[in-house]
Amino acid sequence: DPLDRRFHAQPIACPDCGPTLVLRGPGGEVRATGDEALRVAAAALRRGEIVAAKGLGGFHLLVDARDDAAVARLRARKAREEKPLALMVADLVGARGLVDVDDVTAALLGSPEAPIVLRPRRLGAEVADGVAPGNPRLGVMLAATPLHHLLLREVGRALVATSGNRSDEPICTDDDDAVERLAGIADLFLGHDRPIARPLDDSVVAVLPEGAYPIRRARGYAPLPVATRRPGPVVLAVGGHLKVALALGLGDEVIGGPHVGDLDTPQAFDAFTAAVRDLLALYDVRPDVIAHDLHPDYASTRWLESLEGASEPWAQALATVPRVPVQHHHAHLASCLAEHGVEEPTLAATWDGTGYGTDGTIWGGEVLFGNAAGFERVAALSAFRLPGGDAASRAPWRSAAGLLFAVRGPAGLEDPSLAEIPAADRAVVARMLATGTNAPETSSVGRLFDAVAALVGLRTRCSYEGQAAMELEALATTAGPGHGSYPLPVRPAAGGPLRFDLAPLVEALLSDRRRGTDAAIMASRFHDTLAETLVTLVRGRSARRLALSGGCFQNLRLLEATRTRCAASGIAVLVHRRVPPGDGGISLGQLAVAAARMGG
Repeated sequence: DPLDRRFHAQPIACPDCGPTLVLRGPGGEVRATGDEALRVAAAALRRGEIVAAKGLGGFHLLVDARDDAAVARLRARKAREEKPLALMVADLVGARGLVDVDDVTAALLGSPEAPIVLRPRRLGAEVADGVAPGNPRLGVMLAATPLHHLLLREVGRALVATSGNRSDEPICTDDDDAVERLAGIADLFLGHDRPIARPLDDSVVAVLPEGAYPIRRARGYAPLPVATRRPGPVVLAVGGHLKVALALGLGDEVIGGPHVGDLDTPQAFDAFTAAVRDLLALYDVRPDVIAHDLHPDYASTRWLESLEGASEPWAQALATVPRVPVQHHHAHLASCLAEHGVEEPTLAATWDGTGYGTDGTIWGGEVLFGNAAGFERVAALSAFRLPGGDAASRAPWRSAAGLLFAVRGPAGLEDPSLAEIPAADRAVVARMLATGTNAPETSSVGRLFDAVAALVGLRTRCSYEGQAAMELEALATTAGPGHGSYPLPVRPAAGGPLRFDLAPLVEALLSDRRRGTDAAIMASRFHDTLAETLVTLVRGRSARRLALSGGCFQNLRLLEATRTRCAASGIAVLVHRRVPPGDGGISLGQLAVAAARMGG
């Protein structure tokens, strides 16, 4: 009955009516159909081939998780050098063979959302070294569709299951599109005739004692609403530039859009535009206001500027909608408070890699006091320069050079921690730092993590953003707590916020390295330094509550060190539970700020 509300439901699973499996070769030619397609695909995986298989929200690229050569081939073809790859297993027994599975983890893996869960790798886990190099955690998920269950049963082992796309491009959802865009990556394509209406990546969560800690909010969690304390206007929030996820405020609830990703490529930008169109069409609304990041060069901000010249009527209609620019770290603060229904001004540490500050510099190590209606910048890291700007996110030695220059001047670039960097490169960076050319100032904790990773001898270059910080966290975890901390005094600054003085920390850390202190102990001390200094600052203001937001708090070692010290001091801690602490959660904060400014 086409008038029945369930008319478009697709529970059909019939040998005659479908869905019908089709296995295609590299050129799109049909190799097999039905049960034979499944068996041939499974046999190919056991031989070490790469299979692109259609999932719930897009294609996965699959290989045998135990096959070092197959994993290396996938990385080479996808140009994903070292970033960890997710694993898919058939059941909890398979998960327990790979990672530590406690009760909370088991509940998350077996939940309807079926996210990728990040957990410590089990000793002796049968996983290729190339799945997550340098990382003690693995991302594991259970099969989320009947096709994946059947395929895993046929293969009989864990599979790498990474997004079916080229690096920095959106996930493939259409069979023909997958054959075209994944040409040269996949050896075979296992698809079917059940269309995917909207792309949707797998969700990723870490585990806290109280439950899931969102890292990427997508399949299973989006677009589940977040309730608000009071009705507000219809607000569209477009996020920032990296890890973009939309948010749509509808009265007394916020619809969180799924993860779109980084907007660095034309394909990703097109996916962002489509996500905006689909979200507004799905709820049949025109926003009263659009919230966006303060940064003028973010792709999401530039998209708003382009609306007047748009050809589509829906986009043209948005051109006249009022806009509210929101400072990046204010959005982080407001996002965390909105999750918890807190409207009172609250102290918040908003620590991440980069965000455009109200003074035109790059923020990222902020302690703010405020709520959605406004904020005060209470404290921040002392500033240092980033030679090469954004290039520093892939070259930790550049952050280290900027930090050493700030502490010791030009002589700092002669420190042995930079000895492996060619003299010519150091000379170029020295000129940048001396003149300030292409070397913007930053107060970023994310870049401080990069600098420390280089100073302790861990890594001077990265293949993906955040790699050095992740490996520094892993190193600190191996040492555990209890190794003391470095000095990080908080000092007043003329005409601005308090500053965390980095010079004593840097000198103490370099002294440790000269003495041959184990890098893991230095990493542990660094994490505990940040946590102790932050909590000391909170106690000094007699605050009883602290919100933690920003991508740096995806670092569980830092998060738990801070929470432990807060608990000992009687300080309540607000952490994210519904949206990610990183940039994937700022749209909720942007929305809250815009609603507050409109009186909602």
